[in-house]
Amino acid sequence: MGVVVSLEEGKKERASIMPLVDLTRHDMSRVNELILSKAGSNVELIPEIANHLISSGGKRLRPMITLAAAQMFGYDGDGHVKLATSVEFMHTATLLHDDVVDESGLRRGKATARMIWGNQASVLVGDYLLGQAFRMMVDVGSLKALDILSTAASVIAEGEVMQLSAAKNLETTEDEYLAVIKAKTAALFSAAAEVGPVIANTSRAEQAALRSYGANLGLAFQLIDDALDYGGDAKDLGKNVGDDFREGKVTLPVILSYRRGTPDERRFWKQAIEENRSDDAALERAVGLMARYGAIADTIGRARQFGEIATDALAPLKETPQKAALLEVVEFCISRVS
Repeated sequence: MGVVVSLEEGKKERASIMPLVDLTRHDMSRVNELILSKAGSNVELIPEIANHLISSGGKRLRPMITLAAAQMFGYDGDGHVKLATSVEFMHTATLLHDDVVDESGLRRGKATARMIWGNQASVLVGDYLLGQAFRMMVDVGSLKALDILSTAASVIAEGEVMQLSAAKNLETTEDEYLAVIKAKTAALFSAAAEVGPVIANTSRAEQAALRSYGANLGLAFQLIDDALDYGGDAKDLGKNVGDDFREGKVTLPVILSYRRGTPDERRFWKQAIEENRSDDAALERAVGLMARYGAIADTIGRARQFGEIATDALAPLKETPQKAALLEVVEFCISRVS
């Protein structure tokens, strides 16, 4: 169709999450067992819907970060497995709720749960998974870890409402948009990273380092997703290219293009986003305007800045295989478009 800008040209050899995968492989097998156990229920619909999304092929990046962050400080209990599972359940619940709010039809190439079982069932199963997540947090017995993750759950919900309030609003500023993704995406990355050193009883400085790492990694991760929606590969994105545009989402590339455009171009954006005139021809014009005003490049540039902050946050910590793997995760997230 010729509707997307290729981001493949000039790609270097990619960074990889395989060091993180290898370091957490044993613990992740325990997490996966716990996921299957805790997603079970005598209510047949609950495991059916939960497993539909859990088995859909996500990287499980957030729970792996929790595991590695605990390992790097020598933690030798099993609380990190329960907390990592809690993090994954929180993420899964958020996806179920997101798809309802966004009226999404596909996720990672599969029909969303709401398309198969309906909105009500999707929301309620998401709530069930959140409940199971909190039960596991309590089992760990760390009030601070419980506080961190429960606060993140509240912040994520606030971010959902903020996004709903800003939906299709082209007057959204960059600062307002960053506040939304800080709540919706970065909060869980931050909590996932911080609870590892917390249960390992590390210093406040070390906990703060992982908190900052996670928050800035989350911002970088989301901004790269925003860029990929207008010129990436569906396998990198976990959804179809152009989905954000078709759903009328106001993401950073749209915000920058709208603000930098002529009055005629701003009218186009209003028609496309606010009036749902978002067919393939409109998508092609949108991508062309983003290229003209450097919106994709600047979005990637913002992501790189947050990635650098995440990297710097870990700089004072001692060198371990886990630290090296977490640093490579930053490069991996950015390299999806580099």
